[in-house]
Amino acid sequence: MSDIMKRKFVALEISGKNYMTWVLNVEIHLDAMGLGDAIKDKDKASTQDCAKALIFLRHHLDEGLKIEYLTVKDPFVLWNGLKERYDNLKITSKLKLCGDNISDYDMREKTFTMFHASNMVLQQQYREKGFTKYS
Repeated sequence: MSDIMKRKFVALEISGKNYMTWVLNVEIHLDAMGLGDAIKDKDKASTQDCAKALIFLRHHLDEGLKIEYLTVKDPFVLWNGLKERYDNLKITSKLKLCGDNISDYDMREKTFTMFHASNMVLQQQYREKGFTKYS
């Protein structure tokens, strides 16, 4: 089924591969439409503006993400949920731009070292499982 309303830019992929450009596009478009407060400061946005922003956000999400965030009815909550999920990609992209190559192994090891001391057994179990991909 074709979209009733054309997208202004490419939807956010479920892998998060295009997250950085997607975030920039969303912020610019919502600000241009006067709806930027809906994702930045929900106390300043009206109910109608929040609804418009939510429609815009959902329209620019991959179908899998739409289903996953189906019950979220607040654009501020949706925005922060996506940020939590994909914001780590910004850090690795910046490091890559600086010439540092960050592998999945490096990301996993960094995560393991951040485990609390009381979770050392869990940390060892994760290493033993031999995960090959960071997500």
